[in-house]
Amino acid sequence: MTETGPIVVFANFLSDLAVDLDEGEILTQWAQQAARKAWLLRPGDVLITPVPLSREFLRYVYDLTEVPPESVAVVEVPPAGAVPLARAVREAGLVERVRALAGGRGAALLPTALDASAIAFARDVGIGVHPYPTVEAAEAAVNMTMLLNTKTGFRQTAERLGMRLPVGRMCRRPETEGVTRELLRDHERVVVKPDRSAGGHGMRFVSRDDLRGGASLLLDTVGGPAGLWVVEECLDVAESVSVQLEVTATGARALFSGAMRTVHGSFTGYSSPLPPSCAHVAGEMEEWGTALGRYLADHGYAGPVGLDGLVDADGIVYASESNVRRTATTTPHTMVIRLTAGSAEPHPAWSVSKGWTRSPMDFETALVRLHASRLAFDPERGEGVVLYADAPPDGRSWRYAVIAGSAGDVKAQEAALAEVFEFQGG
Repeated sequence: MTETGPIVVFANFLSDLAVDLDEGEILTQWAQQAARKAWLLRPGDVLITPVPLSREFLRYVYDLTEVPPESVAVVEVPPAGAVPLARAVREAGLVERVRALAGGRGAALLPTALDASAIAFARDVGIGVHPYPTVEAAEAAVNMTMLLNTKTGFRQTAERLGMRLPVGRMCRRPETEGVTRELLRDHERVVVKPDRSAGGHGMRFVSRDDLRGGASLLLDTVGGPAGLWVVEECLDVAESVSVQLEVTATGARALFSGAMRTVHGSFTGYSSPLPPSCAHVAGEMEEWGTALGRYLADHGYAGPVGLDGLVDADGIVYASESNVRRTATTTPHTMVIRLTAGSAEPHPAWSVSKGWTRSPMDFETALVRLHASRLAFDPERGEGVVLYADAPPDGRSWRYAVIAGSAGDVKAQEAALAEVFEFQGG
């Protein structure tokens, strides 16, 4: 974050950076997580959010971060359909309000996704784009962010940088079934991935049996009739891992690494640091990530980048994709570092996850349960559970973070929370 001026936190989950805007339903679902951006706010900052944030949640965030409520502004943007957040702000007539809050103070936009619409919005409002020296410098990096948030762009770049990759091929949608059948001759299963996708959206896991007897390959509509796809061998995956880095003009440095929790390829949670079973891959992942960061820096990009990998049953790690944007772990990690800065646990273990309660509850009720069970985050000890994303619309699908001194303590608190919140399956 910049020390020179206020930040306009721009929660543009509705962006064409990772997924086509035609995929409006999934983008709207992801936008529900915009509340977590409140953890980035400092005095003088502004948050532009596509979903409303409850007063109870904001009070909770301000109490834990020690930010005076009157020192920050939250601009809630009414729903406008599957359009970029910048357009929704314009259609709601909120540009002047944002300009009044941020203009003329040396402010900079901090977008979740660095896309063309976010840059145009910064230019309209008259502010910079963090962490770039000029708006023009940010604009020059967009082509690279668009490329490396695609499966084909990543695969081509990773091969050039010498990363180990699963056996695979790139093709157009009409060719995917033929390519899938070819790869299935040598591999028991393959994974078929749309070029522009995130969170496992649109992926298909296909076995030889699935295509026997003249059966056809059924694909999601994502990408359109002629979009690009990647077909890869399906590894015997023991762990899904990632390393998160920060790219600057001089290169990249690793910030943290961890294991992803996934169901059928879709992200459901994360724990850091890496568990002992795959801690040995950290060096190789950081080496690949640093090379990718240098490549991005050479092409004008600055900011966060995540590199995902798959560890097979033999303990060998393969690079799987890059996320050149703020991901589901970037903001929680910043929150963890911020909340533990003055505590007894300056380098804690942590996790983010999601659980479903048997019956709905509001934010205040959830918070009462946390405090009554002594699971609520304690700033002095630097440990506990944080409800980092407000009450969910359904009152049941709660996102939470657990911060503790060790991975074992994180697991113990997760188990205790599952009991207290009466998570289904907990």
